[in-house]
Amino acid sequence: MKYHKSIRLKNYDYKTNGYYFITICTDYHNPYLKYGKIYQIVVAELALLSKRFQGIKIDYYTLMPNHIHMILILENSKYRLDQVIQAFKSITTLKSKQALKLQIKRRLWQPNYYEHIIRDQKALYEIRKYIQENPEKDKIDFKSLTITYIKLCHNLDFNDFIYHCHCHCSGKVSA
Repeated sequence: MKYHKSIRLKNYDYKTNGYYFITICTDYHNPYLKYGKIYQIVVAELALLSKRFQGIKIDYYTLMPNHIHMILILENSKYRLDQVIQAFKSITTLKSKQALKLQIKRRLWQPNYYEHIIRDQKALYEIRKYIQENPEKDKIDFKSLTITYIKLCHNLDFNDFIYHCHCHCSGKVSA
């Protein structure tokens, strides 16, 4: 069994209220998220996070062909950040394998994920800006790939979330 060195902060309680910047990469950076069905599964599961995990909200996210960036807000959560990410990765992997049996042979996601604890408003602003501009940095062809960029209102229900997402998926960010 391979040993994976922990990249988490020792003695930090990952249930602590706050904002967390998360990056999850696909297995071997395969562009799985460009497949429409997998893309839809991932977006739908993001929408369900706050229903599935009390005290978890999504602030921003963007999907790229081979990774996802998101800012999660924990507010009196009963769950640690790693539990939320592990569940999200497991569910999206299982559903994606069912939907596209031949395209995904092993894993959808890399075993680990990157996180950064956002400690102040300036850092939050800079990370939101980074997420917003990330598709441009990767030189994505917007005509061939729809990139999701969304700022969620925290009181959206699931149907409002999906409607809001579809209305803002043009690859261009509106103010």
